[in-house]
Amino acid sequence: MSPTDRSPATDADALMRAAIAQVAPGTLLRDGLERILRGRTGGLVVLGFDRTVEAMSTGGFAIDVEFTAQRLRELSKMDGAVICDKDATKLLRAAVQLLPDPSIPTDEQGTRHRTADRVAKQTPFVVVSVSKSMNTIALYVGSRRYVVEGSAAILSRANQALATLERYKMRLDEVNGTLSALEIEDLVTVRDVVNVVQRLEMVRRISGEIDDYVVELGTDGRLLTLQLDELVAGVDAERALVVRDYAPATTGRRGNAVASVFDEVDALSGTDLIDLPLVARAVGLGASNDALDQPVSPRGFRLMARVPRLPEVVVERLVEHFGGLQKLLAANIDELQAVEGVGETRARSIREGLSRLAESSILERYV
Repeated sequence: MSPTDRSPATDADALMRAAIAQVAPGTLLRDGLERILRGRTGGLVVLGFDRTVEAMSTGGFAIDVEFTAQRLRELSKMDGAVICDKDATKLLRAAVQLLPDPSIPTDEQGTRHRTADRVAKQTPFVVVSVSKSMNTIALYVGSRRYVVEGSAAILSRANQALATLERYKMRLDEVNGTLSALEIEDLVTVRDVVNVVQRLEMVRRISGEIDDYVVELGTDGRLLTLQLDELVAGVDAERALVVRDYAPATTGRRGNAVASVFDEVDALSGTDLIDLPLVARAVGLGASNDALDQPVSPRGFRLMARVPRLPEVVVERLVEHFGGLQKLLAANIDELQAVEGVGETRARSIREGLSRLAESSILERYV
């Protein structure tokens, strides 16, 4: 799957993600499951207990003791399922025969896997099946099944995704720098804005994929987390600033308008994201090839956010007062001081900061 093909997370995705985190390396539950794998006895573990689970349970015995990996392994040697609380902190029952509704459809083969699938579909709980013959751990959440992989295989894919992210981030920095220079010169077109939005979304989607790997890796993914955080630092903030600068003004609160654009961009498929007119339409800047070459002017949020020690509330007032970046760049100290919260010292700081930003942006583009 291409990084741009990832769709926004659903509630089912969130539930599966939480289940994967429960069995990630470094957790007691994962330790216990791996002990079962090494012992080659197989096992069935239900993470939760309520009236529905109780009604489908026969035989076995109640224990209600603290969860440990060793206890889970020993209890799994007996026939039947082990039932824990949903957070896997207590072992509640062992050697239980589960009799879920046999009319629930399942494509699984083998008694243990069929039972796990049906129990997961009949209850809101995560069910874990450890296969004796296949030597695998499978999670069942609702109607979904996920086979847990070893850290080595996940790390290999994660490192490939990280290398891709580095390339995309480098390209994002290039188009971002170009946009800044064009803003100074008042030469921005819709195409320039859409290029940045497109790259920001690609970086965000790839980082989301790597974040999923981090969840699967548990304690084995600590180094990956540090690398990911360094690469995507500031991306979400930059995404919001671009939208605030260029999305057409609408009635209602600005925050709602920004969230609406985010939803539109999030809904784009991987194929749609490559199509610049479709991205432009999602941002509200037209939907044709001709529209891509139309000039647009920023409000000034992106550039003002780079002025040191400038509170967001003051940025809001400055943008609202001057109405656009070009007027902000042309404003003298007296004109800046006319804005509430901008005294002489801050006005000089803003004037000098904008001048330095303008100079550095032009130099980066042409030198």
